[in-house]
Amino acid sequence: MPTESAFTSTAVPATGPEPVSGRLPVFPWDRLEPYKATAATHADGIVDLSVGTPVDPVPQVVRKALRDAADSPGYPTVWGTPAYREAVVAWCARRLGARGLTDREVLPVVGSKELVAWLPTQLGLGPGDRVGHPRLAYPTYEVGARLAGAEAVVHDDRFGDLDPGGMRLLWLNSPSNPTGRVLSAAELRTAVGWAREHGVLLVSDECYLELGWDAEPVSVLHPDVCGGTYEGIVAVHSLSKRSNLAGYRAAFLAGDAEVLQELLLIRKHGGMMTPAPVQAAAAAALSDDAHVAAQRERYGARRTALRGALEASGFRIEHSEASLYLWATRDEPCWETVGALADRGVLVAPGDFYGPAGDRFVRVAFTATDERVRAAVTRLGG
Repeated sequence: MPTESAFTSTAVPATGPEPVSGRLPVFPWDRLEPYKATAATHADGIVDLSVGTPVDPVPQVVRKALRDAADSPGYPTVWGTPAYREAVVAWCARRLGARGLTDREVLPVVGSKELVAWLPTQLGLGPGDRVGHPRLAYPTYEVGARLAGAEAVVHDDRFGDLDPGGMRLLWLNSPSNPTGRVLSAAELRTAVGWAREHGVLLVSDECYLELGWDAEPVSVLHPDVCGGTYEGIVAVHSLSKRSNLAGYRAAFLAGDAEVLQELLLIRKHGGMMTPAPVQAAAAAALSDDAHVAAQRERYGARRTALRGALEASGFRIEHSEASLYLWATRDEPCWETVGALADRGVLVAPGDFYGPAGDRFVRVAFTATDERVRAAVTRLGG
């Protein structure tokens, strides 16, 4: 096992995020650029494990559907084609247990990040309103609140002490980005009950739901969680990770029909349309489970290799029961870890990107090719 000095970095620690305007902080990954440059000087090139960007091929069944729909000269519908909506409804029933869902309870969106960033604005939130999100979380939840002029409030997935005053929107994220933590059905039921009691819209970001490793993620749309009614709850799903479609910007919402019909009207006015060929490709992806199983095998092998190498190198892994990341620490400031790994040609994301509670962790993605993962394993052991 390498000594601690073997991982000591000579890089200058990054400074904290300074706001570039009254509304938004510095884009987090811009702060990582000097470390990326350091890692890129490695003789065998950089191993970039900092961002969860798919690197494997788009499934052939999806490519064929895209090609077949290429001659689409007219405007697509915001609500989506009947075929796309039917595919979403069928997938939600098969995979989430959301039987009885209708196509009035689904809505395509142009990638899930766009939805997260603009949902508070589309819902009409503003000054005086509050948006709750997990303490360790994807930064865009807070960005969305700030874009709307609302207040972002953190929670720890425990709601007894959460002040409902002014709360209009409550985000859940299970499996979590960055930690990979999975909320149990009981924890989700508690959240749904709290939100309904206080008249707060609960939106559950479930984009990693099909990537459970040490736990089986459950949707808020499952009847054991929601009681068979979707009132006051919406789930967000993406095809980026499960189907390698990050470049297609294909995602959808499912849940409360009243909420989704309001968003449909807003999005019609705003021209927020998923391109017609992408809708056809997404319908094909949702209708095929074989490529998802194959991709899970790839990710599972990479996860096993990286976890073993990190633990052998003195890292401790916390949570990480699901998703595409390992939440790792050596019990030191996260930027020291980032710098030390960059010196070895490996780039990871500092935990404080996801909130101050992550300041002694790094997020390690296993969205790299098999060859690059092998390179990372070798460097961690060197």
